[in-house]
Amino acid sequence: MIKFGTGGWRAVIGYDFICDNIRLVAAGILALAKEENKTGKPIVIGYDRRFLSESAAKWVAEVLAAGGIEVWFLNRSAPTPLIMHTVKDKGLHYGIEITASHNPSSYNGIKLFVDEGRDAPLEVTEKLEQLIEKTTTVDFADFNDAVDEGKIIYLQNPFNKFIDDIIDLLDMKALRDRGLRVLFDTMHGSGAYPLQVILHTARCTVDTINLNKDAYFGGQMPAPSEKTLANLSNMVIRGGYDFGIAMDGDGDRLGIVDKNGRYINANEILCMLYYYLVKYKGWKGGVVRNLATTHMLDKIAESFGEKCYEVPVGFKYISSKIDEEDAVLGGESSGGLTVRGHIHGKDSVYAASLFAEMVSVTGKSPTELVDELESVYGKHTMVEDNLVFAPERKSEINNILMVEKKLPEFGIEIKKVNYEDGCKVCFEDDSFVICRFSGTEPLLRIFAESSDGVAAQKYIADFKSFLNI
Repeated sequence: MIKFGTGGWRAVIGYDFICDNIRLVAAGILALAKEENKTGKPIVIGYDRRFLSESAAKWVAEVLAAGGIEVWFLNRSAPTPLIMHTVKDKGLHYGIEITASHNPSSYNGIKLFVDEGRDAPLEVTEKLEQLIEKTTTVDFADFNDAVDEGKIIYLQNPFNKFIDDIIDLLDMKALRDRGLRVLFDTMHGSGAYPLQVILHTARCTVDTINLNKDAYFGGQMPAPSEKTLANLSNMVIRGGYDFGIAMDGDGDRLGIVDKNGRYINANEILCMLYYYLVKYKGWKGGVVRNLATTHMLDKIAESFGEKCYEVPVGFKYISSKIDEEDAVLGGESSGGLTVRGHIHGKDSVYAASLFAEMVSVTGKSPTELVDELESVYGKHTMVEDNLVFAPERKSEINNILMVEKKLPEFGIEIKKVNYEDGCKVCFEDDSFVICRFSGTEPLLRIFAESSDGVAAQKYIADFKSFLNI
């Protein structure tokens, strides 16, 4: 069965991610457009640099073209934020990106975006799943014939407006005056081109590594983490760069390495950018985080008379809450964020550019900015573990946590328990632990935050022992 999780439909290549299933998804999107009376506008299709992505994009285009919907197709790989921006900028009803984002190289998938370039909400993906299940036959055109007939149109200069809109949001003078030296690990992904253009326009010196296309992502997970960025860290130190930047496979997750080789995690990036926009640029408004993201954001917001809003995992909840509360930015500990006034989804191209602006304007290194935050708001250390379990145990684990609502003996007073999305236990000292099933992989994820990393590790160990995993 084809199921859409928090980041679209993802499946193992050659097992479920095969031509027939890809065309089924396309037929479902076609049926959805017809049911919602949204066939009068083109659907834009992009793809990342994973194995089979370009072919899959063409298979989707062939089905939509056969169904009478004009397709806008990119003739090169593109990051997910570009497709979201195109849907928003051109007033389209739908956009599609072929990607499995940060998943292992054996995966690929399909992300669907709806009006205003938003991630398709749950009610849309549930309807789509039902339509896919009802589909018995799939018609499709020949790709080249559809191009010749004008049913599939190659977009000309698709990056221009996306890049120009980001430049308009930046303090380009501060960037030019600073003259940063940056090392960019593209992680073999599709976000390389637009960020290079922006930073070069800002007169930054930018060197790149892992720029080539590699379906195996150099043998690593295509996601920025302390482990995957170890080589970037060493090269930043040796090369005397101001900092290093890395993005995941489809350009919606960001990683930073400071000049001293220190890995700056996603929680720290979120806190730094919110603090910068409010304190240094004078922006007004709260901040949005999912329930597995640092509570330092709560303290920063409170110190400026603002509020931090907690939402379930899934970026669609973050973008909706930003709009609802006119929040400054929103993000998640896995590395994605967006800023008010930009697109309604994760964009590491803009986030990385804004980070460079922050370093330029403040004159402080990322480490110095983290130290400044910790001196005011205290230390917040988050640790996480991804647990593999036997598939037949999923219902048992879910029953223990979500039905019987049993908890380990943590040895510390519990303040509250939240069951909105998994099981989140908050303690009286403002530390927390959350245990939830991944929405993109067959894993049980546990996140814990405390002022003491040892205490956070103990929360995870308590849960692992309790669940016998």
